[in-house]
Amino acid sequence: QVQLVESGGGLVQAGGSLRLSCAASGRTASSVTMGWFRQAPGKEREFVAVIKWNDGDTDYADSVKGRFTISRDNAKNTAFLQMNSLKPEDTAVYYCAAYYSRTFSLLQTTPQHYTYWGQGTQVTVSS
Repeated sequence: QVQLVESGGGLVQAGGSLRLSCAASGRTASSVTMGWFRQAPGKEREFVAVIKWNDGDTDYADSVKGRFTISRDNAKNTAFLQMNSLKPEDTAVYYCAAYYSRTFSLLQTTPQHYTYWGQGTQVTVSS
């Protein structure tokens, strides 16, 4: 079992920055690939970014490429999402999610492939 706890959400003006954190705990927390998803009101949950735990391989949604950066601190089993140049359309609840890295050889971008989810953190970008 893996538990995920997000932090770092809040209210920011357009063009500003926020940094989200996701702390993973549990006996097998070091064996997971971690991703970020977001869900705006009335919309489906969408992929944002993902990072593999062992080699740091990453993937991003086109809508955030060049603005968001995912990283991780293996020693602390924590993943980060640095969000720069935020836009009002980035407003959503952001979720951290994870799956065991050995399950898939390629990075996964669909929610149904993720086994563990955090509770979500609200990000609001004002215009």
